[in-house]
Amino acid sequence: MRFETLAVHAGHASDPATGAVAPPLHLSTTFARDVAGVPLGGHTYIRESNPTQSQLEAALAPLEGGEAALVFASGMAAGIALLQSLPPGSHVLLPDDVYYGFRVAGQELFPAWGLHAEAVAMDDLAAVAAALRPETRLVWIESPSNPLLKVVDVAAVARLARAAGAVSVVDNTFATPLLQRPLTL
Repeated sequence: MRFETLAVHAGHASDPATGAVAPPLHLSTTFARDVAGVPLGGHTYIRESNPTQSQLEAALAPLEGGEAALVFASGMAAGIALLQSLPPGSHVLLPDDVYYGFRVAGQELFPAWGLHAEAVAMDDLAAVAAALRPETRLVWIESPSNPLLKVVDVAAVARLARAAGAVSVVDNTFATPLLQRPLTL
């Protein structure tokens, strides 16, 4: 299926009850449960999930070339959630021109979580390889980078990370899945 067709149809089906082709926005903050307290529709409270969020995730997964997707309130929230899943003592490689908010998090928050962040030029594969350590758990890639728009060989950096036992994470904000699908590289 061509990307354009996938973009129109991914995660979407018309409403069986009304025939509506535009997905509804569910504004409820809480959802019904049966007498045993089990959620009737799979959702309990809006901070955890809601039908609108689930439909967006169902649409994004195939667009990105993934099996599943999770959405967050912001890219920073997504990144912080990933980093907080790392064990203390983990080494994290960040682009030397990483998004400013993430740079600040690396300087101010990571140490409190027991993480060590190191900035490296992600467009220099030799520098990336030299910066990897046995305790490197995550390599954060932005391509194109923010703010300098450096283009990184995502597949090559991911191979280096994988060989070192680290996970690579790609911030694909600028390229979007229309132009780059890191999960397929």
